[in-house]
Amino acid sequence: MIEFKLPDIGEGIAEGEIVKWLVSPGTRVEEHQPVVEVMTDKATVEVPAPASGTLTETLAAEGDVVPVGSVIFILDSESSGAEPAPAPAAVAPAPAPSPAPSPAPDQTSAVRTPAAPSPGAYADSKVLAVPSARRVARELGVDLTEVSGTGRNGVIRRKDVESFRSDTAVAASAAPAAAPASRGAVADQRVPFRGVRRKVAEAMARSVYTAPHFTIVEEVDVTNLVRVRGLAKEMGAAQGVKVTYMPFIMTAVARCLFEFRMLNGHLDEEAGEIVNPGYVNLGIATDTPNGLIVPVISNVESKGMMVLAQELMDLAQRAREGKVTSGELRGSTFTITNAGNIGGTLATPIINFPDIAILGVHRIVKRPGVVESADGDRIEVRHYMNLSCSVDHRLADGADAARFVSRLRTLLEEPALLAL
Repeated sequence: MIEFKLPDIGEGIAEGEIVKWLVSPGTRVEEHQPVVEVMTDKATVEVPAPASGTLTETLAAEGDVVPVGSVIFILDSESSGAEPAPAPAAVAPAPAPSPAPSPAPDQTSAVRTPAAPSPGAYADSKVLAVPSARRVARELGVDLTEVSGTGRNGVIRRKDVESFRSDTAVAASAAPAAAPASRGAVADQRVPFRGVRRKVAEAMARSVYTAPHFTIVEEVDVTNLVRVRGLAKEMGAAQGVKVTYMPFIMTAVARCLFEFRMLNGHLDEEAGEIVNPGYVNLGIATDTPNGLIVPVISNVESKGMMVLAQELMDLAQRAREGKVTSGELRGSTFTITNAGNIGGTLATPIINFPDIAILGVHRIVKRPGVVESADGDRIEVRHYMNLSCSVDHRLADGADAARFVSRLRTLLEEPALLAL
């Protein structure tokens, strides 16, 4: 009998959260076969079986946070030569969660009453699905084997499960015997407070209650940037690279951080020192089916914009598929969060602790603007974007942030200056 202990997983973690058991007790597994999904510092990893045998017992429930070194399952390796133990007809869904806080704003507003799981639901642990899709499937009583995945290699995403359930509900309501849907109050929605959602909550709370935030806002006329990005987009498309505004913003941020180094880095509390590195590693806040994660692109100051565009495209794809490694979630010296493609004209972003500062990038809008010329001022349609920079007031002053954002505005309003 092998008592399997939660390993360090090579990243110095102290604990891990059990996200999903991939096999149930009584199931035979092969050596290196994934047994359980564990969440560590916003990264989800699959923990494999140390040997072939039968999983006899699981010692932690989904949602439990267990210390490294704790026994999480027992494997009977002596039965590896015997006939495989019959798997149960279905894996029992997780117990109903205890009362949790109200759903976060980014969760779907369409509330549905969970249906009872169908026989055989969740039985096939080999279905390719992200953890959030499995959770929603349990809550809605959806059999993942009946859902078509739209992710890479057919991976089932949360929206696939919700769409499947919605289509099923529409089909049911279209039946002649179906009663018309009533309007008014609907059932409460309860979402387990775990996984990426809980990790994000812990990180945000630590940041807010540790670093005194202040935010400075600047309006930027990005008319020239829009034009240059249009040209770069065509060049990138010829090379199979999607060029967004982010490579321009990242390049400008890196240049400004070398000029205003007090905003680049972190506080080493043990040493009592403010660390301002001689390089720029940008954390890019990314919205994924599993929640918010912040993968890092290193040494931005030494990379061209087409290279950054390629790295961003690759990182975004792997982030959506849950394939970002734990090492890619560490080491940021500054963070950018861009909600411009979703909407919103202004926000006060929360610092990605322990960074000193974070830049919020907002949507581009067209409106009349005054343009100075030798013939006098004139009014024409211009493109404008707001930037909001939140800073840890322990480590930098308001004047520092104001000069930083002002310099950033200059570079983005005249993107040709980025070539200097």
